Formats: sequence, structure tokens, C-alpha cells
Amino acid sequence: MPSATAARRQITIFGAGAWGTALALALAERHDVVLWGRDEAAMAQAAARRENSAYLPGFSLPPALTITSDFDAAVAHAANPAALLIAATSVAGLRPLAQRLQAHQPANLVWLCKGFEEGSRLLPHQVVAELLGTDLPGGALSGPSFAQEVARGMPCALTIASPSQALCERVVGALHGGSMRVYSSDDVVGVEVGGAVKNILAIATGVIDGMGLGLNARAALITRGLAEITRLGVALGGHTETFMGLAGMGDLILTCTGDLSRNRKVGLGLAEGKKLDAIVAELGHVAEGVRCAQAVRALAADLGVDMPITNAVAAVLFDGASARDMVPKLLSRDPRGESQ
Repeated sequence: MPSATAARRQITIFGAGAWGTALALALAERHDVVLWGRDEAAMAQAAARRENSAYLPGFSLPPALTITSDFDAAVAHAANPAALLIAATSVAGLRPLAQRLQAHQPANLVWLCKGFEEGSRLLPHQVVAELLGTDLPGGALSGPSFAQEVARGMPCALTIASPSQALCERVVGALHGGSMRVYSSDDVVGVEVGGAVKNILAIATGVIDGMGLGLNARAALITRGLAEITRLGVALGGHTETFMGLAGMGDLILTCTGDLSRNRKVGLGLAEGKKLDAIVAELGHVAEGVRCAQAVRALAADLGVDMPITNAVAAVLFDGASARDMVPKLLSRDPRGESQ
């Protein structure tokens, strides 16, 4: 396992949201890091003030961290075969980024986004393969990790999933160290499905908590939610054991119970009777579970996978169903074996 004194590498992080900024902050002491954002004025302000006040206020960005809106320069920084390109965009932003990268023939691309692409219902690795080819060494970095805690240097553990063992070793070598542990997996589908569906279940948990239904109900929903994630993931080719790990159960627990969870906050707002548009506006950030719920509901229906919690959340978000009716409908379902 690599140590905190691993060789310095060139790393470019595309996407200056909260997670991309937090990761850049965490890695800048050990590596030569460039943080790229598309908003020229915002990036210039962040570079001058040494703070990303829009997405990660209150955290000083180290002098060694380069902040830029120059896309070509950001790509060139990580042109070395040992360097890393990290896509810290939302799922919706991954395709535009990959399209811009086509002209640069990138290597060693890692993505942080969690979800299914709206419309196409593709997972992130499928979007990357469609635009950049299947020969590109790429992988998904996922796991239980709130941006604010990573920025504070608090301990976290992540999983890098890729069919390329060389890429996994490169990512572990670069990121593992200090307060960050990084494990490797070859189950890209399982890791991505876990990261996507847990956001939907966090919305459901927020509804449960907002209604004051207690810790028993919360535990039951999280556990049955994990069963839903596993059913869908296995149907798509993921490995059952992946959903017992960091990118499955670990990320699910964090997102469903943590006060920093944006998706949980959506559920809390729905339980109060707030409109979805108002909740999202208050957040000021993307809540991926909202976009993901529609895609996962449709995909599960196509595959014949039973996902009652996901269906209930999608009905509240898109079909005009009442959040307060969600739980009684779930409780009224016919009994069945726990493994079903």
C-alpha cells in the first residue's frame, strides 16, 4: 500500500464545485494540482481570494493550488502518462466535458459523478466509452465522502473501480495517504449503481425523518433500500459483494443519515410540504437523486426489477403524489421473503 510520501504527480481536476474543490484542497500539499472551472470570472475571483466562496466557502485554498478557466492549459498540465485527469462534474456535465476532451486524447481519466444520465439512462462509464472509446484507462472514484469533511482533512475511505489494474494502482498511489484511504475494485457497474441509487434513497429517508417516524423506520428503509440497489446492480452486471462495501452500504448510510446530505434535505423539504423547485433553489447545489429517480424508475421497469421505494420517490417528485402518502403505501405492500 502506498505511503503518504508517494511521488508527486500532475493532477487536473475538472469541475470547481464543492467536491472538486475539496479534493483539490486535500491533494495540493502532496501533488501539483490544477483546478479548472468553466466560469472565467468565478475562477479568477477564487484565484485572487484563495477561496471558492460559491461552492466551498470558509476554506482557504493553498498557494500551491493552481486555479484556472483555461481548458487547454488544464489538459496540458496532466499530459504526462503518469498524471491524472479527474472529472468532478455532475452527471449532466460529464458528456460536455468528454466531448471537449475528444480533441486531446486523454489518458487516465477518473470521474466522481454519481447517477444515470438523464434521457439516455447511461452510467458514467458508458458515457465516457461512447465519446472517448473503450480503450481509455478510466474509472469511477466513489464512496462515503462529504466535501466539507474532506476539505477539513477528516478521515475518509473511497473506492476506485476500473477494469484497468494499472489505473487503479495509479489512483491509489496518488490519492491514498494522510487522512484518505483508497481501495480498488474491478466492478465499475456495481460502484456506479451504488453511488447513483443511494441518492434516491436519501430523499426517501429525509421524508421519513421529516415526518418524525423514528429511527426504527429509518433503519428499515435504509436496509430495504440496500436490497433495491443490489437488485438493480446485479441485473446490470454488478457484483453482489460490491453493495456491501464503501460504494454501496457505506455511501448509502452516509447520504441517508448525514446532515450535510443535499438529497436528504430534499426529502426533509418534501415532508414539510415544500415544492420541489423551492427546495432545489434553497439548496443552491445539484441534488443528483432528483434527476436520477426518473431514470432509475424507467430502467427498473424495463428490466423487471422491483424497486418500490424508488418508485414511491419518483411518484412524489414527478407525478404529484404526496410525500405523506408515501410511507402508508409502502407499508401496505404484501408481505414477502426478506431476500425478495
